[in-house]
Amino acid sequence: MTGSGHPPPEGFPGRGDDEYRSTVFDESFVRAARLQEFSARERMADHEHPVRSLPPRPLRRAPWRGLVLVMLLVLAFGAAVHLGVRTPQQPAERPGPRMMNSMVVPLSPDGEVSGGRPSQLFERSRAAQFYIGASGVSLPPVRSTAHFADTQVLTALTVAKEYVVESSINPEVLGGDTARPVRILIDPGQHPQFDRSVERPAADGRHAATGWLVRFDPEHTVLAGGGVRVRGTMAVRETDADALEVVTDHVFVYAVRPARARGGEGDGAAAASLFTVRRELRLHFDREDLRDHQLTVEQSTTRAGPMSCAVGTHDALRPLTAGQSAGDDRPAGTDPYARDGGTPVCGTLDPRAQPGP
Repeated sequence: MTGSGHPPPEGFPGRGDDEYRSTVFDESFVRAARLQEFSARERMADHEHPVRSLPPRPLRRAPWRGLVLVMLLVLAFGAAVHLGVRTPQQPAERPGPRMMNSMVVPLSPDGEVSGGRPSQLFERSRAAQFYIGASGVSLPPVRSTAHFADTQVLTALTVAKEYVVESSINPEVLGGDTARPVRILIDPGQHPQFDRSVERPAADGRHAATGWLVRFDPEHTVLAGGGVRVRGTMAVRETDADALEVVTDHVFVYAVRPARARGGEGDGAAAASLFTVRRELRLHFDREDLRDHQLTVEQSTTRAGPMSCAVGTHDALRPLTAGQSAGDDRPAGTDPYARDGGTPVCGTLDPRAQPGP
């Protein structure tokens, strides 16, 4: 035999309880037990049930479980937003076209219109120090705004300058030969109004050709040379997060003569006079206009003389030329009952606007 047949004394290796010595029942294990043994007193009262079941303990949420729940909610919200973006929606409609409003005020002289050679007239006038042509339309300092970069502001100013030059200095436009250089700079939404104004002018404050551009009646007046003298200002500001506004204010001085002297020599070529136009424009640019290098004309105010108050100014300008006077000229009658006609407005040309002796 290999052993004595008796169990080893307590505490010696080989005793039967030694195999359970490595098992440790800590407090958490005991608390997690679902059965509880009766005490000795309880076992004496109830011999048949030595243990009783414990009610289930409420589960304690680990901190990470709350975090997981939050993450699931975030993922669900993100999926909903993604599906909403992917869902086809109707594109936002662009606001309707803005209408251009204009006013042309003829300035009537007190006496006869001074005449002479263009160069001499300019030298004796207040336009002597003006620049010639497009160089007189200068840009202000370019600075970014709250919602537009300086490059976008520069674009607005550049397009505005081009519009002023084409509509006030271009000889072909001034002579009534074409209006296309002006039209291509205007937002297409205003093309119907522009075309109606050029083809069928009306003195209603919205369809005057002279509200969009400066042009002379070729049967009445032609340019006499010497270039167009120009001086003025330009200012830009942000009207809202999606729009810029450029306001221009320029004085243009033209040397003109009667159309009947076209091609004449001697006295006909010398009989020139100065015609002055003060033109103020309010130009609107949205982001599409800036992208397409176009603009929207909102307001145009023109004061021009010497001119007769009685003559129409909605289709073309008809200056009084050298030796002519307004006489007893008065504005055309106003019908207070008419709803579709404009209100004639006329002013007096200050003598200082004429060339000196």
